[in-house]
Amino acid sequence: MGEKTRTHPGAAGRATSAGRPTSLRNVVLVGHSGAGKTTLVEALALATGAVNRAGRVEDGSCLSDYDEIEHRQQRSVQLSLVPVDYGGIKINVLDTPGYADFVGELRAGLRAADAALFVVSAADGVDGATRMVWDECAAVGMPRALVITHLEAARADFDQMTRLCGATLGGDDPDAVLPLYLPLYGTAGADGHAPVHGLIGLLTQRVFDYSSGERVERAPEADELPLIEEARNRLIEGIIAESEDESLMDRYLAGEDIDVKTLIGDLETAVARGTFHPVLAAAPAAEGARQGLGTIELLDLIARGFPTPAEREAPAVTTPDGKPRPALTCDPAGPLVAEVVKTSSDPYVGRLSLVRVFSGTLRPDETVHVSGHGLEDRGHEDHDVDERIGALSAPFGKTQRSLSHAIAGDLACVAKLTRAETGDTLSDKDAPLLMEPWTMPDPLLPVAIQAHSKADEDKLSQGLSRLVAEDPTMRLEHNQGTHQVVLWCLGEAHVDVALERLRSRYGVQVDTVPYKVSLRETFGGKAAGRGRHVKQSGGHGQYAICEIEVEPLPGGSGIEFVDKVVGGAVPRQFIPSVEKGVRAQAARGVAAGYPLVDVRVTLLDGKAHSVDSSDAAFQTAGSLALREAAADARIHLLEPVAEVTVLVPDDFVGAVMSDLSGRRGRVVGTDQAGHGRTLVRAEVPEIEISRYAVDLRSLSHGTGRFHRSYTRHEPMPPQLASKLREQEENGS
Repeated sequence: MGEKTRTHPGAAGRATSAGRPTSLRNVVLVGHSGAGKTTLVEALALATGAVNRAGRVEDGSCLSDYDEIEHRQQRSVQLSLVPVDYGGIKINVLDTPGYADFVGELRAGLRAADAALFVVSAADGVDGATRMVWDECAAVGMPRALVITHLEAARADFDQMTRLCGATLGGDDPDAVLPLYLPLYGTAGADGHAPVHGLIGLLTQRVFDYSSGERVERAPEADELPLIEEARNRLIEGIIAESEDESLMDRYLAGEDIDVKTLIGDLETAVARGTFHPVLAAAPAAEGARQGLGTIELLDLIARGFPTPAEREAPAVTTPDGKPRPALTCDPAGPLVAEVVKTSSDPYVGRLSLVRVFSGTLRPDETVHVSGHGLEDRGHEDHDVDERIGALSAPFGKTQRSLSHAIAGDLACVAKLTRAETGDTLSDKDAPLLMEPWTMPDPLLPVAIQAHSKADEDKLSQGLSRLVAEDPTMRLEHNQGTHQVVLWCLGEAHVDVALERLRSRYGVQVDTVPYKVSLRETFGGKAAGRGRHVKQSGGHGQYAICEIEVEPLPGGSGIEFVDKVVGGAVPRQFIPSVEKGVRAQAARGVAAGYPLVDVRVTLLDGKAHSVDSSDAAFQTAGSLALREAAADARIHLLEPVAEVTVLVPDDFVGAVMSDLSGRRGRVVGTDQAGHGRTLVRAEVPEIEISRYAVDLRSLSHGTGRFHRSYTRHEPMPPQLASKLREQEENGS
């Protein structure tokens, strides 16, 4: 492990720009909604003196969840950065939303951090979504630790919860997830629940008593040592198993008393390497207290056990045109490479970009190159422009603390980057680079919107472009088939926040309307039609007659036009006019107003007038002929069918397959995906899965994921087609 600056318990100070990467720690808090992440962030800020006992920063605002929408919804909906100083170590704490709809914010936090702190409620346990994120972190070797909260809850059991964490998160090695401290309980109250007022250090065998409101260290009493013997032995064995000193286990089994300093050093190495995951306990400070239970122990772990940015491998980089470049090193003197991990709008400052600097040093007022992968399918364009950096700052509540620079490994907010969006790379304008993108979840819940008024309509386009620039998990679609403006989101809460931001930030009020899928029409059999457009009411008249035959073609054939006119019945110059009229009518539809596809239209005969025939007259005749043919034919309504792949734990496979069948889906196969998960493949009409993002989450308890892609159009069952036509005729 690289050089680290050791900390001293109780050291506190103001968050500042760090002097070197070894004095930086970037940690992201992960956990389900309500686990206590935001409360823990506030407790850490209080313990370091960053906020007062009322949880307020200098301007009197709340430290986190200060956003108006978060206040209204009573939950975190965005990634927030809280930098604190602990004994000369700058700790960038990234608080993420726990609700599944805002997983994009979580992934941005994982990208910006070097270690993850999983917050688990003793009252609720480890949910499926948390296990999935744990597995993702394990796949990339990200160091992880756990904090058990809500120990004050009825029936909360720290020992039972740590065993559960070991069993569910430890995988094949549950001894890689073990507690460093055990809670010290007081006298049980009338409800039979004993409050936690201290912690017993398993390695040091010291007691840290918080009952007075301050952290007091003392020697254990005689009746307290037996409580920790079994847990201490298991912890020591777990640490030694991860030690690089292979002789340590033999010495321990031979009865040698291993030095505590050696054990702590090996523990810190294993944590930073991502092979051992300590469990701690935490509780908010009591009224009037400066330190919450476990906060100093947690700060010690972050500062001493979590890796510095220099110890983590940076994402791969290429030139903007895709040529590979050497791996980055976390060197403040190296080439500048930073990444926008979050974009937001401040009503006073304007657009703010939260960036992680991976190499070099970022300074205000310098010109950088902005390179972006672009997500055209989500309304994001490629970027390849130069921009001038605005002011640098560190966010703290609603305030922005000015920074003179941001070195490699640090995070900072950049003002007034008008072109850069989330995921874009900032680099030297003379040697631009592009970072490998991180995986973003696909938005799979559509919501169709329209402007509430004419004034809103004028502002809608700009408001939507700003909205999707902030959130790469959102996709904007202007559906040409249904003529709807559609926002694709991750869930209902995501929709609510998006529409509220449109209203409150950009002054655009919108209404939601029923989402439509792109239906089409086709002929069910051969049919003939005659188009007659004759008008002679004085002056120059109009004269065109054409006869056509229509027959169905295989799916995906489109419209095929064939000329079989003989003897010049329709002059050659007007045959393209007939085709133009036929295609125009096909685009408008012939029965229910949906585009006509997969037919061959054959022009057989017609009549013309030497004076009154014209291009416009034969276009009209072609259109009338197609409509007459449709009037005497069976018209099938075609619906889009999607190929759907659903990844779920094995326990939910049966329920998922049954649900897909109930949606008129055809299950075409299943594959084992490892770790007790199965991939279910099916073909399902798109009209049946417009809300599948919400329904699957409920069906699989938040553990299921799915992907959809258009495959073809096929006939809709007649009874459903009739019902749909009736609904449209009634305007419902």
